[in-house]
Amino acid sequence: MALSVKSVLRSGRNFVSVLRRRAFHRSAPAAVQVTVRDALNQAMDEELERDERVFLLGEEVAQYDGAYKVSRGLWKKYGDRRVIDTPISEMGFTGIAVGAAMAGLRPICEFMTFNFSMQAIDQVINSAAKTYYMSAGLQAVPIVFRGPNGASAGVAAQHSQCFAAWYAHCPGLKVLSPWNSEDAKGLLKSAIRDDNPVVFLENELMYGVAFDMSDEAQSKDFTVPIGKAKLERQGCDVTLVSHSRYVGHCLDAAAVLAKEGIECEVINLRTIRPMDVESIEASVMKTNHLVTVEGGWPQFGVGAEICAKIMEGAAFNYLDAPATRVTGVDIPMPYAKILEDNSVPQIKDIIFSIKKTLNV
Repeated sequence: MALSVKSVLRSGRNFVSVLRRRAFHRSAPAAVQVTVRDALNQAMDEELERDERVFLLGEEVAQYDGAYKVSRGLWKKYGDRRVIDTPISEMGFTGIAVGAAMAGLRPICEFMTFNFSMQAIDQVINSAAKTYYMSAGLQAVPIVFRGPNGASAGVAAQHSQCFAAWYAHCPGLKVLSPWNSEDAKGLLKSAIRDDNPVVFLENELMYGVAFDMSDEAQSKDFTVPIGKAKLERQGCDVTLVSHSRYVGHCLDAAAVLAKEGIECEVINLRTIRPMDVESIEASVMKTNHLVTVEGGWPQFGVGAEICAKIMEGAAFNYLDAPATRVTGVDIPMPYAKILEDNSVPQIKDIIFSIKKTLNV
């Protein structure tokens, strides 16, 4: 049957239109990338707006927008009563924050670096962490201590310590250590809403790193549960457990080893205390091998606690080789860059430990 030119053209246009519609529906929405810095800023902004009892205090957090610009714009939006610049006196302003929490407010106490929290450790441990127990549950202390933790770059021995094990050692505190932007936003919002004192360990080198943020994570209702680890990568040969910046190192090491046929399972702890031991045990029972990775010192560290938990639990019988720890070197941090690089875990160190554990 002969077709007119008009009908052929019309059919062609309809066919192209259908193809375009189908292609449009198949395409995934463009991922929104958010830096860790902006994710933390969003979390504080949303919680300051949600609850008038929340306020932020610390050195340079207000008019200067924060030493690392994490609190950028909050002082202009909420004013002097909600975002407060303090003197350089950690013991003083941490004590003010703890007292405010006891009086019913919900302070966010920023340390310019957690190395300076040692000036206020009596307030953190003796005043904040122990009060709920010592008052027989009558006096809650809902406070968040937050700021950069661990090694940065070129700041030497007194400004490069990881405090994860220090604070996780103390009952009464919750200790959180986010890696990516969703961790940062969701965990900080959960920390601010929690009725217990929370130590929130950020990483200076991660502030400017951008990660994809899901639609769910961009919601004002988004939170990440405290005490629950996240499986970042499925694998069957070895379990890698890490927190903060070194989760990324583990994923990079896993990508390299995948080309050699070694499949690593990567667990992002997210919470140091209370630790999600069940998720670690389940993974070890599947892979039969364990490597822990952290930036802190080896003695009495986070990795040491994980190894002890596995040894004491049901997963110990599933291990085909001793668990291995990758940690910072057991020395004060050197200033020279080449020495600094060799004092914290590198991807090559993780790969070496994995191969040693697997005996390959």
